[in-house]
Amino acid sequence: MQLQGIHHVSINVKDVDAALGFYVELLGMELLDRPNFGFPGAWMRAGEQEVHLLGAHSGPPLKEQHFAFKVADVDEVKAALEAAGRSCSKPLEIAGVCRQAFTHDPSGNLVEFNQRL
Repeated sequence: MQLQGIHHVSINVKDVDAALGFYVELLGMELLDRPNFGFPGAWMRAGEQEVHLLGAHSGPPLKEQHFAFKVADVDEVKAALEAAGRSCSKPLEIAGVCRQAFTHDPSGNLVEFNQRL
């Protein structure tokens, strides 16, 4: 068996439109066509990876559970988020590995921005 990478992560959101405002309008993800599954949702892409939104609220997200976007400049991301009125943690460095910062999407899902060193 040889895994080729992550195709997508799927996250639950309370409000698909609010989530699209965050992921597509603010972060710049590409909105993709999505089949009609009979429930709200959306598919988006950044690079070769996808994030699938499921319009289903199943309780608060686990506070530690998250996924990370690879970024070129975590300080630039933090500035853009704060300019849009979103909070973002202070970037921290894992020596020799990466710089990272965190925010929450409108449904409370923890999102990491990871700048490899």
